[in-house]
Amino acid sequence: MAFNFKGMFGKGEEEEYIELDLDSVAPQENKVIVKPFVLRDYDGTEEILNSLRTGYTIAIIDIKPLKTKDIIELKRAISKIKKTVDALEGTIAGFGDSIILATPQFAQVHKPTAPQKKSKLDYFG
Repeated sequence: MAFNFKGMFGKGEEEEYIELDLDSVAPQENKVIVKPFVLRDYDGTEEILNSLRTGYTIAIIDIKPLKTKDIIELKRAISKIKKTVDALEGTIAGFGDSIILATPQFAQVHKPTAPQKKSKLDYFG
């Protein structure tokens, strides 16, 4: 494919053509990857953090194996993941007792707020 740049970049009388081979340009795939992880020990955080740093990974982390094994190590691992997610301006949230979701900057986890209890005065307007 050739593009004619006559008159675009000045008042030259010569026509300039630039030949571009569009078939040689590979499309860059920046798809979001939803990737499951199982956190079995503290060292398992590195694989999770490396995936999050790419910027295109949403991590679903099963913490149950480490939770049953060593709760102190689990707290350290979650703290490390949270610090990295915060630095990447992402979101982290827990689902149930054994799942954590970590997202990059462009995604946000909806965290519903608990409905407020009405006092007796609210009923009497």
